[in-house]
Amino acid sequence: MSEPRLSFKEMCARFEVTPRTLRYYEYIEILQPERIGRQRFYGPRELARMTLILRGRRYGFQLEDIRQWLLIYEKEGTETQMRTFVEAADAQLDELARQKAQIEEAMDELRRMRDETRATLRSGDGRAFG
Repeated sequence: MSEPRLSFKEMCARFEVTPRTLRYYEYIEILQPERIGRQRFYGPRELARMTLILRGRRYGFQLEDIRQWLLIYEKEGTETQMRTFVEAADAQLDELARQKAQIEEAMDELRRMRDETRATLRSGDGRAFG
């Protein structure tokens, strides 16, 4: 029984990515579909890699980081890959916490400005930012 394979178009649809994105991932060699003539086919290995790529992107990892994890897996195996991921995840969680704090600070400041402006409008004083 042969393993399931997806065509280029099916791969784009399954992962909701553009053809340009899929071609780029191939160009930077994080995906390597089987080629038969001009057609590309993606087997279980490429499906798993694409899942990892999209998860990594969702969590804010750079494509180069993801590419390195994939290389580590190929050269050193699962355990080393997992250890590397844990270290990177810790660093990314710290970065996301820093970004969250900045966003919360900006939201608080914007709320204050909005409330002050609203109060100015209610008082009839047209100097909202003056």
